[in-house]
Amino acid sequence: ILKLTGGLKVEALTRMGRLLLLNQFHDVLPGSCIQSVVEDAVKFYEEIQSGGNELLKEAIQCLLGGSVQETGKNINVLNTLSWERTEVISMPRLEGDEVLALVKVPSVGFATVTSPLVPPHPVIVSSQGNGSVLMENGILKVVFDSMGRMTSLTHLLYKRETIPEGCFGNQFVLFDDIPLYWDAWDVMDYHLETRKPVSQVLKSLEVVCPGGVRGSVRHSIRISDTSKIRQEIILDACCPYIKFKTEVEWQEAHKFLKVEFPTTVHSPNATYEIQFGHLQRPTHWNTSWDWARFEVWGHKWADLSEHGFGVALLNDCKYGYSVHQNVMTLSLLRAPKAPDATADMGHHHFTYAFMPHAGSFQEANVIQFAYNINYPLHIVPAEPSVSASSFWSAFSIQSPAVILETIKQAEDRKNALVIRLYESHGSTVSTWLHTSLPFKQAMWCDLLEQPLATKTLPITDFQIQLSFTPFQIRSLLLIF
Repeated sequence: ILKLTGGLKVEALTRMGRLLLLNQFHDVLPGSCIQSVVEDAVKFYEEIQSGGNELLKEAIQCLLGGSVQETGKNINVLNTLSWERTEVISMPRLEGDEVLALVKVPSVGFATVTSPLVPPHPVIVSSQGNGSVLMENGILKVVFDSMGRMTSLTHLLYKRETIPEGCFGNQFVLFDDIPLYWDAWDVMDYHLETRKPVSQVLKSLEVVCPGGVRGSVRHSIRISDTSKIRQEIILDACCPYIKFKTEVEWQEAHKFLKVEFPTTVHSPNATYEIQFGHLQRPTHWNTSWDWARFEVWGHKWADLSEHGFGVALLNDCKYGYSVHQNVMTLSLLRAPKAPDATADMGHHHFTYAFMPHAGSFQEANVIQFAYNINYPLHIVPAEPSVSASSFWSAFSIQSPAVILETIKQAEDRKNALVIRLYESHGSTVSTWLHTSLPFKQAMWCDLLEQPLATKTLPITDFQIQLSFTPFQIRSLLLIF
């Protein structure tokens, strides 16, 4: 798509890609490198982010037109994911104010928004007499106490309470983290015996957005004399999850910060996302092998489901999970002192979300919602001459089980794109890929972008029929 709309600076993009891969060294990724390596890696990542943002801005403006300098009321909203999205966005204004709007954007495409959608059920926010706040959007009803802890979360359609009586969701907990030998590398099981809830309030819960398309509240709590948490909790219209935008000032030594969500869901196994798929791990510690998995890794989501109902924990940058019995825990920050005494010290910001759902996580589109949190919509002011809403979609896929993960220009063909897709549900599926791009041929290719067969795939009205086995990854070469 970027090639067809003017192209990227290939040399710059290639250089940034190689610089990123250089920093995929195993001690950089888990944070177990020495301080000088951290300083170099941060410098490289800042360079990649700055250069990448410039290329992204150039590509979006080439595709959509308009300019960040324009101040009209109309906007273009770009969706890079392969499904339609209905979300609340913040529209910038010249005066500095931001206006919230509910928009619908097609898959791998954009919508020109001249008037936002009206939510079928606006968000309602009401303060309770005891300092707690109730928020409701027609899908969820949630109650927070003055410390920002969830005391109740009800799925309204199924009338299912997901927080056990007397328990608290969004409960921050602190552990002593003193490994036997290797500070940054090891987490020992005995740290679980040192659990301490973080409960010192700096600023009680207050309403930020009073409702409409968004309801939000804010609070602050103290971890210690040198560390604190500031959090905004958001419930949007038409959204099936509660989002927690979190900032932490972290100045600790040998401490481990986590957040807990006890649930009313019980299952012997929990499911965790991995790249191009997911796997299950037990929620009990019946054997020594189970006990050794007191904390496990996952990518954008973890899910705990029983037949007909479940809960999912989504996040944008944290990879340590623990689901023990009915308690879901996300690991947030550590404070090792070797080999880098300054590791993780400073300011952090991250987002996680909690999503109760009916049916399985596949049926509830947990995978798609986790992608949405990690790949936000892009907003560019539309040209002032635009007066009517419009939309355009480059690709769409009939089955929600198949995800279009990558779109890239072919390495050795100037007139071709490579798209990479994978089956995400663990199912055998036949589906249709639709595109509005004027390609002439389509064929499966390998990772070196060499065709796997001399015969091309049949094309019917810009549609190609595709088939996948469970978790299969396939690359498609589109020639123009």
